[in-house]
Amino acid sequence: MKKLCITLFLFLSVLCFCQKVELKAITDSSQIFKGEIAGIPITMQLNYTGIVDCSQYQHFVDGWYYYDKHQKKIPLSGIYDYGKLYLYHFGSKQKQSFKILQDKITSPRLIEKTDSIAQTLQPKEVFNFTNEDPHTDITGNFHLKDKTYAVKLFTVDNMIYRFNNYLILPDNKKINTYDFIDRYGGNEMISYKSDNTGNRVLLYFERMSNFNACGMCGASEGEKGYRILYFTKDWNYKNYEEFLTESCLQNIYDTTETKSKDRKILKYKINKTTTSPAYTLTVDAKNASVIKSK
Repeated sequence: MKKLCITLFLFLSVLCFCQKVELKAITDSSQIFKGEIAGIPITMQLNYTGIVDCSQYQHFVDGWYYYDKHQKKIPLSGIYDYGKLYLYHFGSKQKQSFKILQDKITSPRLIEKTDSIAQTLQPKEVFNFTNEDPHTDITGNFHLKDKTYAVKLFTVDNMIYRFNNYLILPDNKKINTYDFIDRYGGNEMISYKSDNTGNRVLLYFERMSNFNACGMCGASEGEKGYRILYFTKDWNYKNYEEFLTESCLQNIYDTTETKSKDRKILKYKINKTTTSPAYTLTVDAKNASVIKSK
């Protein structure tokens, strides 16, 4: 019995120490939403079909919805515009009408006229989601013939195209940096460390500066740097710190990088900018730490 207990203890110890932290990058170009029309449950799927002009936040979508009771798919096409959704069912000419809509809407100025342009194609059904409160379910109106009904999607985020970076943690835990850092993704896991203060994960990231290619820094090489994510001893997320090594948005350029002999420690000399003095970042991959100094 004693030998059995020792064997079991050793097995559990090995299992515990074998638990790894991993990062998986998964880009979504389709989302399924649950919701309701006038209290009647519906399901909706929307697919990203390309940006209108310059901004990732303004793109065409198509897909379908159905009433959960019947599950007969009804085609939808339209536009996602910074959280607003304009969706149309054109009947038997769905593909042809959507193509015409795409050909007519070619700029942010024309996106503002989406509904008036779509109405010239005589849609059979119309969804307008215009709720701008980021803390409540997405709401809007559903138009069928000459009647209007309240419609809701059970989500606070109806963005279709998403750069997900999932951190797979011990104890079957998983978090998505999309939910608490930003929507740009671009993270790469460098290392993780456990000590008496808890757990931390060191990430390197490279991401675009702006989803709007026609906006400020839209054509830049992007933002680069490191992030440290802090967790409790049982891997509950606490907070994170970010350290930039290059940035169009913060005017951080011409950074000097040096490596230690064992290549586990990197030093970055950040030059003075119009908004901050010069500083040095010391990145220790072995200990999953970053120290900022003058």
